[in-house]
Amino acid sequence: MAESKSHKRLKKDAAGNSGKIEKKLPSGKRLDAVTKKRATEIEKSGSSQGLLKAAQRLKESRKTQKILQVPQKDLSKAAKAMRNIGIPGTVKNLSGTKRRSVPKKKK
Repeated sequence: MAESKSHKRLKKDAAGNSGKIEKKLPSGKRLDAVTKKRATEIEKSGSSQGLLKAAQRLKESRKTQKILQVPQKDLSKAAKAMRNIGIPGTVKNLSGTKRRSVPKKKK
């Protein structure tokens, strides 16, 4: 399926001037946007399976800041997916006005 113009724009905005889009991971998968410290994955489908896969890609990135961008109605599901995978990070809505922090798991 072809990538939408809005998805391309979101990736470009997340990468900024110094970042890269479609960065290849060691497993062969691709991450939407990467800068020196931050990894960003954009998941617009809202499906639980898609959110888990996006969280897995963020985990594999090994960047200090991990951001999962989703439609506002899916903020809770995305935070839950990141908790299930066990990675700390931030869940933002697509426009960037709302955000939720997902803390590290306590031992």
